[in-house]
Amino acid sequence: MLWLQRTVARDASLEGVGLHTGQTTRLTLAPAPPNTGLVFRVRCADGAAEIPALIEYVPADQPAIRNTTLARDGIRIFTVEHVLAALFGCGVTNCYIDLQGNEPPITSCGSALPYVELLRETGIRDQGLPAGYFRLQSTVALRERGVEIVAEPCDHLRLSMWVRYDDPLVGEQAATFEITPAVFKREIAPARTFAFMPDVLELRAKGYAQGGSLQTALVIEDGQLAGGQQFRFPDEIVRHKLLDLLGDLALLGMPLQAHVQARRTGHAANTRFTRMLAERERRSNRIFPRRHPDDFDIAAILEVMPHRYPMLLVDRIVELEPGRRVVGLKNVTFNEPFFQGHFPGHPIMPGVLIIEALAQTGGVLLLTGLADPRGKLVYFSGIDRARFRRPVLPGDVLTLVCDMLKLRGPVCKIHGTAYVGQEKVAEAELMASLVDA
Repeated sequence: MLWLQRTVARDASLEGVGLHTGQTTRLTLAPAPPNTGLVFRVRCADGAAEIPALIEYVPADQPAIRNTTLARDGIRIFTVEHVLAALFGCGVTNCYIDLQGNEPPITSCGSALPYVELLRETGIRDQGLPAGYFRLQSTVALRERGVEIVAEPCDHLRLSMWVRYDDPLVGEQAATFEITPAVFKREIAPARTFAFMPDVLELRAKGYAQGGSLQTALVIEDGQLAGGQQFRFPDEIVRHKLLDLLGDLALLGMPLQAHVQARRTGHAANTRFTRMLAERERRSNRIFPRRHPDDFDIAAILEVMPHRYPMLLVDRIVELEPGRRVVGLKNVTFNEPFFQGHFPGHPIMPGVLIIEALAQTGGVLLLTGLADPRGKLVYFSGIDRARFRRPVLPGDVLTLVCDMLKLRGPVCKIHGTAYVGQEKVAEAELMASLVDA
């Protein structure tokens, strides 16, 4: 499937205390340009320091306090996993995370839900460019001291988790979810962080968990929840472990297409496994490496369009304003199969194929407006006001411009114009419907 780059539409802030530091902190989500990624901006004596949310910035000496830490140039921020899980789970690929303090606030909820609600406040907007993502091609496995994390190829992101604890209130729990924004918000984000009372006492003796309370975490003691707490899900413990895993996988720096299965894992193992995935991604070679990071290359087009040779007539998308406008390119070469018969000795691109190229470009506009374009086709149902101004010849580069005129449910009307250089060569109004393949 194709992921579009997305960012928050406006600034929004959240205040609270840090889980481990106990200090008051303020977090602001702010829009970021395409190809930025998720980046923490931390106020310091010299202004603001930037720490990208990438596995390369997880320190080797990360303290064993059941969280994920990022560090750069002597600055450390703790417990980044919940906000990263919210951004990753909701499909945000570019965002500045401004932090006053050295730990995101845990608030009174102890889950990723406050960050999901913050994203509802900011709004999320598509940025009209494909997001780079990692499609796993072969199995990657981490096995050590009873911990196991295995990732296998899959056509979407699916997470499975298995846990077992001696406390009878928890016992053995397992869960599997295909991660989409809707599933994340409903099934995973509300799951709260948890701890067993002996672990809480040990952490506090070491100076950590200073912001923890019965309002910010589930506390389990002698087979029951402390302070009259109630579970939000019967398997809330394993769901929160999935939340933590998702936040740690966000440190890969791009959407992931794989089935990740984990047993008895924690942040230390999660980040080691993410480092393994990052190394595998660096060694993988795409068939079509992106030369233009601001464009849809042919590999991205193949992800969203069902057409193949000899009927794929768009080589690159150079501009996309979701729901409104798209601009594509078609390189017309003498090797096009239609030139063999149209016409021998006088090659001219058939006008109907120019319209088809416009239609396919409009199809990109329509399909990229879907959360998941898999299993969808664009059927064109009408062509009006078609005009052809001049022939298109071998060696020409067609610029294909499509503007959305009307969109009602699965039906749309698009105005398409084809240019060679600055000269208009064809135009038409096209009507189409989305159908299931």
